[in-house]
Amino acid sequence: MSQPCGLVKCSRTSRGLCDCCKQNLCLQHLNEHNALLISELDSLADEINALGNRFKTLNIQKTNESYYEKLDQWRVKCHEEIDRFFELKHQQLNECMSGKVREQEKEYNRLQSKVAELIREQETTKQDIDLLTSSIRHLEEQLHRIDRTYFQINIRPLVIDDDCICINEKIEHEIDLLTLSSTYKTINYPLESRMALTCNGQHVLIHRKPNLCLIDREMNIVKQTVWYSEKIYDFCWSSTLNKFVVIDENNVFLIDKNTLMIENVPTIKERWLSCTCSDTTLFLSTKRRPSSIVQYNLLPSMKFIKEWKSSHISSRDEIIHNIVYTNETLALIVKNKSDKVVRMELRSVETFDPIWLLQLDIPCNDNAFFHCCSLMHNEWLIADHENGRFLHITNDGKMKKTFAYNPNPHRVILFELDMLVVSTKNEVKFHKL
Repeated sequence: MSQPCGLVKCSRTSRGLCDCCKQNLCLQHLNEHNALLISELDSLADEINALGNRFKTLNIQKTNESYYEKLDQWRVKCHEEIDRFFELKHQQLNECMSGKVREQEKEYNRLQSKVAELIREQETTKQDIDLLTSSIRHLEEQLHRIDRTYFQINIRPLVIDDDCICINEKIEHEIDLLTLSSTYKTINYPLESRMALTCNGQHVLIHRKPNLCLIDREMNIVKQTVWYSEKIYDFCWSSTLNKFVVIDENNVFLIDKNTLMIENVPTIKERWLSCTCSDTTLFLSTKRRPSSIVQYNLLPSMKFIKEWKSSHISSRDEIIHNIVYTNETLALIVKNKSDKVVRMELRSVETFDPIWLLQLDIPCNDNAFFHCCSLMHNEWLIADHENGRFLHITNDGKMKKTFAYNPNPHRVILFELDMLVVSTKNEVKFHKL
């Protein structure tokens, strides 16, 4: 017996069972259901076409440029280390042979002078002749031994462990409050430690009075050296010099990453407050008001390039608390001492023209300090110590989010793209992202 169409208000006779809704439908409604399915196919086809267009515009080479650059930097640094080691051993080899020859040259010069003196005075004794003859025979024997000397050089092949470079796939995600609330590792500060932070590709540099310490990802102190200056205002890393830059109130120091040997740069004297490096340049902000930014060459020597004075940057009552270089730009945190407000600027390092400016409108006292670090995609994170929080800034200078943080943060850096390092009054905290 025939059944009616299963849809409400349809009196037609059903012609079949619809697989979609499991209802008996008339021919018209079966056709409508079929058309609906066909339209969904069309929508899926549009999505597939859109994906195809993304494949066409996907530029893997451009995406990987920064990664290739990092690999190439590693290659260059390895070559430099090999060249340095070669020169060291070359010098040792020369010194081994040259030292022996120098000793015999001294004896030769002594004998030559003695014989010349005796000939000049036309007076000698049998004892003089015997002593000179014996010395000459001894010198001949020593030169003969030098001729017969050879060095056995044992050279082991250079073994590069595959673990020297680990390529791990990461999925980018935003920093959020829940992530930051979970501390991965913590290291305490002794009293009177300075809270400056910086990192290279492997280690974080911190000050734990009385030492400068290199810290690895697991918060192990891998190297340390005594720091004798009372103050530290800022750290930064120079991949060009392969050294850390440290500034106190009046001086600039270079710290070798391998030995932690401290070298004062005597040609750079001023009241400094912050520092940062590009591939070619050291940037320093002055502590005096109004602040200026001074540029120095990194190589072949640290020579003055230019000073960007207050007319370009700040007014009479403003001081530049923090400068950070990234991607041919310089980020500035500027505090107005009279109005007690803070702003962030991004400027071109080529022209110093502003790219964007963000007025933070943070009321602050005279001792308040602000520090920022760059994130992925040219975004920024500001440590607002005054109000105990972080400010997440977009790449076009807009406020994205604010995160409360306890205890109040002093400094913040991004370490190896997946670790946020925060210094507070009493400790350094590592957060996995």
